Amino acid sequence: MASGLPLLEFVTRNYQNFNSRATRDALFAYWDHIRAGGRMYWAVAGAMSSAQLGITLAPAIRAGLIHGLSVTGANLEESLFRLVAHHAYKDFPEYRYFTKAADTKILKQRMRRVTDTSIPEDEAFRAVEKILVPMWLKATKNGERRFWHEYFYELVLQLGPKHWEGDPEQCWLLAAAKANLPIVVPGHEDSTFGNIFASHVKARECSANIVKSGIEYMGQLYDDYRVLAKGKGVGFFQIGGGIAGDFPICVVPSIKYDLQQPVKPWAYFCQISDSTTSYGSYSGATPNEKITWDKLTETTPMFVIESDATIVVPLMLTALLECKREPKAAAALIKQSRKVQSKSRAR
Repeated sequence: MASGLPLLEFVTRNYQNFNSRATRDALFAYWDHIRAGGRMYWAVAGAMSSAQLGITLAPAIRAGLIHGLSVTGANLEESLFRLVAHHAYKDFPEYRYFTKAADTKILKQRMRRVTDTSIPEDEAFRAVEKILVPMWLKATKNGERRFWHEYFYELVLQLGPKHWEGDPEQCWLLAAAKANLPIVVPGHEDSTFGNIFASHVKARECSANIVKSGIEYMGQLYDDYRVLAKGKGVGFFQIGGGIAGDFPICVVPSIKYDLQQPVKPWAYFCQISDSTTSYGSYSGATPNEKITWDKLTETTPMFVIESDATIVVPLMLTALLECKREPKAAAALIKQSRKVQSKSRAR
């Protein structure tokens, strides 16, 4: 076993076929891209923050393995919830066998179930609301306008140890805020705090104008993409489907056709999804379909891993962190693995 590379060595030895092969090849290509000086943009759908993806996502941000993010409003706020209310979460490993009455009982406990865990209403939503709403009111009074994530960046940075229940080293939002990582939150209205904000706008307590629009997010992404794509380019790593993925990947054809300006294509693509290929499904569309939309090219390294991101992503990120710590040993191990693969194909 290569010293200091237990996960990478495990993958090279065991991940030979089917989704494991796709995971291995996507991992190798990710590291090739980073090692060559490239950058990586992540799109995170679903409820990955509630699933504690920050345990590996935050260290990866700090290590320079992730350079930009597109996340749902739910993932943005739920990373914060895990930081301030971690001990109040409840887990429900038997959720598959719940009755409607069992879920009603959870509702009465003021818990909001997300698969096998739950967000505590009072310790998470209401506690954050007491800090965030005054920020909105102040912005309304002062006529300020910000992107949705900028309010959360300011909030998480102003919190101190007395507010922390979760491990701050595992909070990806805190890591991203400290790095001032480029981020878009498309469709942020579709989140708990998006709904709370709408209620304050409806009550005429806040101005809707204090939050910049999705169109303005795309305008900012034009600029962010050009910076990220310098040199070896920027890859696209996608968890799930929907707007978190579809919004940012469109920046390339939009710059090319709508702005009519030259632009580099995405330099890498990987999607982890349990959505099977189906008719008209964005989440289940194969990457080569994106060639026809000029989002990818026929030479773009493309990978689809049909699996559970809560299993695959921590493994990949841990292996990539190993590569970052011991790049020479990682390069040698990957080279040897590819040599074995080449011989296997030649037989």
